[in-house]
Amino acid sequence: MVGLYINIVEKAVWSGVAAVGFGILFNVPRKVIFPIFVLALLAGFIKLLCLEYELNIIIATFFASLFVGIFSIIFASNINKPLLVFGIPSIIPMIPGYFAYKTILGMKMFTLASKNIAEQNVALNSIFTNGFTTLFVLFVITVGVTAPLLILGKDFARKIQD
Repeated sequence: MVGLYINIVEKAVWSGVAAVGFGILFNVPRKVIFPIFVLALLAGFIKLLCLEYELNIIIATFFASLFVGIFSIIFASNINKPLLVFGIPSIIPMIPGYFAYKTILGMKMFTLASKNIAEQNVALNSIFTNGFTTLFVLFVITVGVTAPLLILGKDFARKIQD
């Protein structure tokens, strides 16, 4: 059981490292690098922990992106930087590249298996399953990051401090 949590923490740390890399790529200020790392690490931990407890990847990604959305508001208010500086690099490691890749692979398999009906059915199943998973994960990332700002407003973090 301890090995499982060590594995989750390791993957979460790599999620934080990836977010820092994207932050550097986007030329964010130096003083926001560590908060971006922490935000992505904790979001990755939340997502991986939810997946370990057999939640769907869509729901797990929603919880993690909601966390990023809420804490991006708080960090942006405390450090006086724009919200996007924290939210965008922190959320990029959650983009479902694997499912998008499997969708494209299914499309390739479908075009190459033009005569074999069984292979076409397998390819269509892959296209739709992975394609819709990709779309829904991207949708919940968008909703999870933006919903706290829309619901709580910009002054949410200031109200907490007062």
